[in-house]
Amino acid sequence: MLFGQEHVTRYIETDGEEGHDWQGTTVAILTTKGRKSGLPRSTPLIYQPYGDAYLVVASHGGAAEHPLWYRNLEAEPEVEFQIKGDRFKAHARTATPGERPDMWRTMTATWPAYDEYATKTDREIPIVVIERV
Repeated sequence: MLFGQEHVTRYIETDGEEGHDWQGTTVAILTTKGRKSGLPRSTPLIYQPYGDAYLVVASHGGAAEHPLWYRNLEAEPEVEFQIKGDRFKAHARTATPGERPDMWRTMTATWPAYDEYATKTDREIPIVVIERV
């Protein structure tokens, strides 16, 4: 099973032929700019299309802290997103309180464990909206 950096490497090398379809859901590669290093940081994330945008969840498995990639995009919301062979520049933003309930349902439909992760932490797990620029 692909995981972490190996997942990123195989996904990019094969334009998602390896790594897009993963454990019954779909994965994209999000590349942020490291808020301290300034270097590109790529992370494989479960995603779903949502209108003209895409959604990802900053769950960090229910950890107390937001994942590093989320903190990076809070500092610099201009990112790169790759779905299979389609790599594009995008703007990332956190879903508004009004948007969040429907978006959460969309994401838990593809990865039900998000509901479990939410019970493990006191923080509200952010949903990130990825909009092509």
